[in-house]
Order: sequence, then C-alpha cells, then structure tokens
Amino acid sequence: MYKRTSIFLQSQIWFFAFSWFLGLVFLFSFSSFFTPHHSLHSSHTLPPIHLSTMADSTTQVHEMFDTILILDFGSQYSHLITRRIREFGVYCELLPCTQKISELGWKPTGIILSGSPYSIYDHDAPRVDPGVFDLGVPVMGICYGLQEMTNYFGGKVAPCDHREYGPATLSILPAGAADAQSSMLFEELSAESQVWMSHGDQVTAIPEDFRVIATTQTAPFAAMRHMTKPLFGVQFHPEVTHSVDGKQIIKNFVIKICKASQNWTMSEFIDKEIARIRSIVGEKGQVIGAVSGGVDSSVAAKLMHMAIGDRFHGILVDNGVMRHNECAQAKKMLVDKMGINLKIADASERFLSNLKGKTDPEEKRKIIGNTFIDVFEEEAQAIDDACVATGAAPVEFLLQGTLYPDVIESISFKGPSVTIKTHHNVGGLKENMKLKLIEPLRELFKDEVRQLGKLLGMDDELVWRHPFPGPGIAIRILGEVTKEQVAIARKADYIYIEEIKKAGLYRQIAQAYAALLPVKAVGVKGDKRTYEQMICLRAVETSDFMTADWFPFPYDVLKRISSRICNEVEGVNRVVYDVSSKPPATIELE
Repeated sequence: MYKRTSIFLQSQIWFFAFSWFLGLVFLFSFSSFFTPHHSLHSSHTLPPIHLSTMADSTTQVHEMFDTILILDFGSQYSHLITRRIREFGVYCELLPCTQKISELGWKPTGIILSGSPYSIYDHDAPRVDPGVFDLGVPVMGICYGLQEMTNYFGGKVAPCDHREYGPATLSILPAGAADAQSSMLFEELSAESQVWMSHGDQVTAIPEDFRVIATTQTAPFAAMRHMTKPLFGVQFHPEVTHSVDGKQIIKNFVIKICKASQNWTMSEFIDKEIARIRSIVGEKGQVIGAVSGGVDSSVAAKLMHMAIGDRFHGILVDNGVMRHNECAQAKKMLVDKMGINLKIADASERFLSNLKGKTDPEEKRKIIGNTFIDVFEEEAQAIDDACVATGAAPVEFLLQGTLYPDVIESISFKGPSVTIKTHHNVGGLKENMKLKLIEPLRELFKDEVRQLGKLLGMDDELVWRHPFPGPGIAIRILGEVTKEQVAIARKADYIYIEEIKKAGLYRQIAQAYAALLPVKAVGVKGDKRTYEQMICLRAVETSDFMTADWFPFPYDVLKRISSRICNEVEGVNRVVYDVSSKPPATIELE
C-alpha cells in the first residue's frame, strides 16, 4: 500500500502548496530542502528519502484496527461505502482496484468490491485481482463488483435491454436451515425492501457453487452467495440512501459476517496517534508545518503539540487573501488558547503583487502555491537555523494535514484522476524530498476530525468553523485579484457569515462563503443610477464534501443578507444565491 501511496503522491502536480491555509489541509513543497545549493545549512544535509521510508518503519492505522478494504472500480458511490462503514465504528480504507493483494502488506478483515461506470465487456474494463479470493476473508461485490465476481467464477453477464436506474423492490428468498450466512446478510430485513439500481449489465447465469438469495422483477439474480465460502454479491447499491435497508445490509456484512470489531473511535485514535507520532519523531526530532486556524490544521497541530511540545514549529503565512481578521483570530486560538509554537509571516503584498493582472483560475492557484513555497521555505530555513544555533536537532519532519476525502477525490482505479481543477488538498511531492512526512489526519473524514477536536478540548467556534480554501479569497474573486477586490469580497463574506450565525444556521451548513463575480449590473442607490458588481452567495450541506446540496435558506434570512451587503459593501448593488449541487458543480467557484 505504501509503495502505491508514495507513487501516487509523487505523480501529482507540485502546486498542492497553496493548501496550507484551509482547515482542510496544509500541503506544500520545499525546493530549498531538495537542492544541494539550498540545503538547510552547510553542516546538515538530509539524505533523500521516499514517503514509504517513514511509513514502512512505523505502525499504520490499519494495523491497529480491524480494517475493511474497499476496492474502487471507479464508482461515484465508492466513498459512501467508506462513510457507511465508519459510521458503524469500524475502520476501513479505499484503494484503487488495481491494488495487488500480494503488495498490500497487511490483511484486511473483509473486502468490498465497488460499482463502476464500466461494462465488464469494455476492452479497458478494470479487473479484480484474483488474490482477493485467495485471502480467505469475506468478500462482497456491489453492482459491477457482483458482475466481476460472477465473471471470474465462470458465470455469465449480459447487457440489459435498457439501462436500469432507479428504485426496485428486492424480494429476499428464504434461507434454508443449513444456510445461516445467507440470512445473516439480510438479517433484520423484511421479506421485501426497496433498493436502488444503477446498471447497464446484469447477471444472466450465476457461477457454479453459488446460489441466488434475492431477486427483483427485472433482475432474477439480484443477490447471490457462494455455498461454502463467504463470498456475496448484490446487483443494487446498498450504500446510497435510496436503498432503504442498505446500511443494515452493509452492517450485517461488516459486523456479522466479517466479524469486524467496532472499536474505531476518536477516543481510541488519540492515544494511538500520539504514540505513533512520538515513535516517528523520537525524543529530539523537530517538525515544521503550516497552520491556518481552520479546524483541520488546528487539530493536526494540537496533536503534534501534545506529542512533542515546542519541537513542533507552526507557520502561518498571511497571503493577503484571508478572511476578515484571520491572523489575529488564529493567534488567539492557536497561541493564546492552545499554546502552539507559531510564527506568523506577513507576505500579503508579495502575493497580491504576483497576482496582478492574472484572471485564469488555474494560473492564480499556481501563483499562490508557488509564492507560498517561497515564503514557507524562507521561514522554515530561519527556524532550522535557529534550532541548530541553539544546539537542538535540525528540522527533519514535515506535518501535513491531508484528510481522507482529499485522498479519495484525487485517485481513481487507474491512478490520479483527471484534473477538474488544481486540488488544494492533495498533490505530489518531489522525488528527492528530504523531509519526512507526518500525516496524522490522513485516514479521517471531516466529521471525525471535528469529533477529535472536541475530545482535544477545542472551542466549538473552532471545531465547527467552515473550511477555507488554500488559495483563499483569490478563488472567490472571479477575475483579477486586487486589494480593492479583496476588500469587497472579504466584507461581503464577513456580513454573510455574521448573519448566518445570528440566524442560528451556521452549524446546519457545512460551508458558506460570498464570491465576487466579474460582471456589473445596473442598480439604484440614493436615487442615483449605479453600475456595480454582483456578489454570489454559496452555502452547502454535506457530511463528507464528496457530494453536496445547496442549503435551503429561509427567505427572510436571504433578504436580510442581501440588504446588508448591498447597503454596506461599497461597489456592490446586486446579490445572487447559487443553487447548484455537487456534482455537477464544485463547492468553490474556481
């Protein structure tokens, strides 16, 4: 797995740098730690390493907990399987279906094969590694996973007369007295249950030694199981909410059939993760990391501080496109309340100067990322010099706040996903990187990070703070980023969030922000004609940020927000609300 992880990270584009500021993650690259003429100091040259060097030498999360492995064949629902299993208190990991079991390095408690947009007859269709069925652990195939299992064991799969997409009634066949495992998969379900279908092919003949355990009106082999081995397959998608008893089916497989322990909790995670950090860093190691005041970077920094104290050096880079009063609030939370060793570097003029005249979203992201690298390197160099000057160990480790959705969203079963936009959470690292990575949150979803923050004693204001992207307000200004445009977007956003909090809606919304559009409209202010810009409001509901729905504001709240922005923000005379879901839209506009 870690060989795969290293290859994956190294294959991504270097501009992951700008994610330092988002509570989602703070990823970056340091060319001065890579090249001989910019070594940390003349007497200290770290040997080049790969990410797996550190990972292979320490205990990993899947070695601490019973782990269900989800092999992703490219389904849009794969992340939901992961979420459902975590909700049962069971740890799980999602990997591309190209993962060779022989190279995994650990044994899962059970395996789930996801759905896929492919037909098993496509020339480039993904195939299951035969090693999956040789491990001796329970396996469940979902939709394409069922078809691939059928195909592997000699059954038949054929195209449907028409693609089936929508609800269907599942009829569960009675299990015989000697077939307890069949009833275990559907335990606590009625004889009929509504499920969600999404497929163009279906099983037409099950393999030898398998038997049918459920049908629908159009799918005579809607679920099957092996007669002697713990192998199961379902044509429908139990992971989506449209399958009424889907969560129970997955729970039955994970808990009753795989017999996975339900001990994946954040209270269990804290002590084990702190111990893991200490084993990695040692008694004298120094760690640097970018922090922002967002929940993700703050939780990661808090864990690191609890593990090694002031040997963790946090760096907050002020890029000039932060939220209202961001640095002062971050200092209050991180330094005054949490005791974290933090340096604030004001590089706002530098960032804005580099952004002058740039309007392309990708170009803006790259400029911000590149500038961040330069600033962070300078600050990291100063910290390392100070450590060595005082006789302390040099900086050897880099803290990253990667979250699990960042990892999932950036891979597909063939490796790196097609770039929709430069992702500000996950990116690649140069092959000759000399700092060792520590990623304490890499296996966690957003809600798990918040649970962790609460257990660590963090204030609700910080724990429930909405995410903020690494490129900051720069990608919420569609067009050129100037000091004047930043001021407009920042003030509108401050009013928007303030009114959301006053209305008691902040915790109901996963992320909200105000964006400045590059268009002007005619308006009237004080009996005078105006020709000013528009503000676009965005607010979404989501549990994992993989998918999201727009938030249904009460009209009186929207009316109050619009009125305040138009009256209090100079240069704005119109406010619109974005009612797009993800997909097809993304949460950020750029």
